[in-house]
Amino acid sequence: MSLRYLEFDYSEDTEGVGTYEAMASVSANQVSAVQAEVAQVLSWAFHDFPDARGPLDEGFEWDYDLQAQIESSTQETWQFDAALGLVLTTRQQPGEPRHTVTLSLSGTQAFCQALRERFDLG
Repeated sequence: MSLRYLEFDYSEDTEGVGTYEAMASVSANQVSAVQAEVAQVLSWAFHDFPDARGPLDEGFEWDYDLQAQIESSTQETWQFDAALGLVLTTRQQPGEPRHTVTLSLSGTQAFCQALRERFDLG
């Protein structure tokens, strides 16, 4: 099963611990779809690897970190006024807020392989 909003990147440390990290930045009307994908991934992990979540350096098979924030931006126009020798700025109205979510999953080789296969992470 592939995911629409969460696009994972993979890295591995020298001890063979793999980490899949994904970020999604969406408008308010897409937040529920991203939440559904996060819930789907974490539900799978808790179901298929029960009682295995915790710090990997303490012998657990997998762990995760989930963070979210709302960001808004305001467009700003800069113009150089040669007569004054200054840069003048004009601000526009703030744009629509963006909801940014990051999900990191770290785990053993077995966990990462199962995650890769379940969500077609390549």
